[in-house]
Amino acid sequence: MKVFVTGGNGFIGSRVVRQLHAAGHTVRCLVRESSKTHRIDMVPFERHLGDVRDVDSLVAGMAGCEGVIHLASISSWEQIRSPIMRIVVVDGTRNVMEAAKRAGGVRTVFVSSCAAINGTKQPVMMNEETAFKLDTKKYVYAGAKHEAEKICAEYAADGLPVMTVNPCEVYGPEDEELITASYLLDALKDWPVMSLHGGTAVAHVEDIAAGIIGALHKGRAGERYILGGENLHVREVMEKTLVAGGQKGKFILQMPNMVIKGLIKTLVTLRLPTPVIPDIVDYGTLFWFVDCSKARRELGYIHRSADETIQDVVDWLIAEGLAPAK
Repeated sequence: MKVFVTGGNGFIGSRVVRQLHAAGHTVRCLVRESSKTHRIDMVPFERHLGDVRDVDSLVAGMAGCEGVIHLASISSWEQIRSPIMRIVVVDGTRNVMEAAKRAGGVRTVFVSSCAAINGTKQPVMMNEETAFKLDTKKYVYAGAKHEAEKICAEYAADGLPVMTVNPCEVYGPEDEELITASYLLDALKDWPVMSLHGGTAVAHVEDIAAGIIGALHKGRAGERYILGGENLHVREVMEKTLVAGGQKGKFILQMPNMVIKGLIKTLVTLRLPTPVIPDIVDYGTLFWFVDCSKARRELGYIHRSADETIQDVVDWLIAEGLAPAK
């Protein structure tokens, strides 16, 4: 296949591009003049200058393609409440769907997030049918992804063969923006290690990329597929990180969520610096436990253990000189 990929130079997208190439597919990536492509420059790919905000550039990029994978998004915590969030995630997704329709109804995979499924105050397992109940003013990223999924559903109902995948929390080497690796890095560098009462599903970036490609080949139009991993409490993630970094036994401080939230809120009110971005606390004090059996059954999705995933990231952080050596 010839596959058009948006966000192909990103953390997850670069793995998708590499795996597509390894499987014999031709890859065309949407890039801008300023795009850094060093994570995919080792494989041949076609460059198409454009932007998810420009429908015409997307239509041109999809010409001659048999598949589209839409990964372009905002993942930086610093930009989570900026106007660019809605423009890229919501409007950009609508543009990609419209372009796929105009390009002849190209088979399309939208890469959403488990945050668009829902988050819970207690460790409850969620699946593709779970009702979304989060406050979108508080959980802006989750709300934007959920709204983008609704757009995909509208186009699917109109005949576009589009399916959605919902990756859980994604970890792996080359997380240069420290999107998730920052949590592990903090555990390795800080004393005491700070932990929240929450939980998440942990998956390796290579497994997520394979699941995305699996959806392109096997996914059913109009369906959503959770690409999950091992469901862990935040404290368990910290404990596994310390073991991986040779710091087993380091003190972990876990204060009640209300205390942490109250402290952060007070600092924000007083316009004082906060130890972490407030949004991180909001997300970190919920549980994002998911069931990925549908993806295993229909897409052949598999994921490695959290131990192996976290070890891979810790080894990379140490090799890069970002974390203390064992």
